[in-house]
Amino acid sequence: MDKHILIVGLGSMGKRRIRNLLALGKKNILGLDKRADRCNEASEKYGVKTFDDFETIAAKYPLQALIISLPPDLHHVYMKKAIEMGIPAFIEASVVDTDFNEIIASSDEKNICLAPSCTLYFHPAIKKIRNIVKAGELGKISNFLYHSGQYLPDWHTYEHVSEYYVSNKATGGGREIVPFELTWITMMLGFPKRVTGMYKNAVQIKGAEDIDDTYNLLMDYGSSIFNLSVDVVSRHATRRLVINGDKKQLYWNWDDNVIKIFDPEVNSWIELKYEMLSAQTGYNKNITEQMYIDEMSAFLEAADGRSPFPNTLKHDHRVLQLLYAAEQSDRDDKIKLFE
Repeated sequence: MDKHILIVGLGSMGKRRIRNLLALGKKNILGLDKRADRCNEASEKYGVKTFDDFETIAAKYPLQALIISLPPDLHHVYMKKAIEMGIPAFIEASVVDTDFNEIIASSDEKNICLAPSCTLYFHPAIKKIRNIVKAGELGKISNFLYHSGQYLPDWHTYEHVSEYYVSNKATGGGREIVPFELTWITMMLGFPKRVTGMYKNAVQIKGAEDIDDTYNLLMDYGSSIFNLSVDVVSRHATRRLVINGDKKQLYWNWDDNVIKIFDPEVNSWIELKYEMLSAQTGYNKNITEQMYIDEMSAFLEAADGRSPFPNTLKHDHRVLQLLYAAEQSDRDDKIKLFE
């Protein structure tokens, strides 16, 4: 019998992962969710078989891989199941690290591929920015200024924020986006030597009144400083980056589909355009489906042993420790060493 890929969780991201797999030509897809409405929607829209019980699936179908698209505080449950079954797993963005040390040790011992999401690593602009920075084109860099802002009620326009995990303090929208951004940043630059931060419940979003919606991190990279600002109260979805080098300056606003580099030798901006494929209906135009498809393709290659996935659970855990260190620095009113 052919092996199947199981999507665990059929909310927004679970359905997106079904679309990704279909775009990659995969047909043996199963879905798991406790909610009948989500199972019915996935079956009707995408023609996949759905279930509400994991044991039923495991007993009936040989599984090739798990795609864990559950709320972050449940990721560890199915990572452990993947290790027990000896199959690879893809995990959506993390924000809590329940049992990560145990899971990392077990997956290493059994050589099981666990692939944590690193979606923005596949964004066409960030790919170009990464290459520019690594090539030293900007000269010696003094600072990075980056603002990532969104409006939490816009994430799922079909349900209230109180109805899913972004309204919980531990897995709140603002807190989740910090490691979502730090993942690609640390994949490009490594980890800072010191970090300090501030975070607040600034606006009290209706239905998510308890979450911390605004974060600012200042990260010391030795010869440069990274200033990261994240919030989920921006009424216009924003990603803006400035990198100051002693030779050139880079500016990126994701609304423009262009990276701008100021070259003082010619006293003008050089524009590096990139192509953005269309976004899924209902999503911000800059959230291109292609980066999610590319991410899923990279996981399938890693699951088959053809090439390593660019992110690891060890790296993901370190990113979360950086988030926690920034939060602790605010509570202690003290800069934290991070080496």
